[in-house]
Amino acid sequence: MFNIVLVEPEIPPNTGNIGRLCLATRSTLHLVGPLGFSTDDRTLKRAGLDYWAEVDVRYWNSFGELQAAQDPLARYFFLTTKSSRPYHAVQFQRGDFLVYGRETKGLPETLLRANADQLLTIPMHGTRSLNLATAVAIVLFEGVRQVTGTD
Repeated sequence: MFNIVLVEPEIPPNTGNIGRLCLATRSTLHLVGPLGFSTDDRTLKRAGLDYWAEVDVRYWNSFGELQAAQDPLARYFFLTTKSSRPYHAVQFQRGDFLVYGRETKGLPETLLRANADQLLTIPMHGTRSLNLATAVAIVLFEGVRQVTGTD
């Protein structure tokens, strides 16, 4: 349904939980390296439970490599706290790429500058950020709601 991209994820349980979200929504999980853990890590597999083997996971050495392998008309949205455009202001489409950065630093500034028109944020008060798996769930399920017409 969607493509979830994690650029240099660092925390195995987050990635495992996001893998489970991808499986539940028939979405593809793209992991852009370098990863902060091994995909053989017990913690990663425990967070994904026994579903990890069923998750459609693709590995990339760089974001550029991922983009070069996709349709040139593919749409990418970059989630960051450095935007004022809320995620719910976008009309998502099947196959969109939702791109998230590292848990500690977010997306690289070069990627944000190069894609300034595709930046989205999750409006929040009283905190500067959310757990990565929570942020993925919020935007992914809004996309699912939009494309399936389910309220």
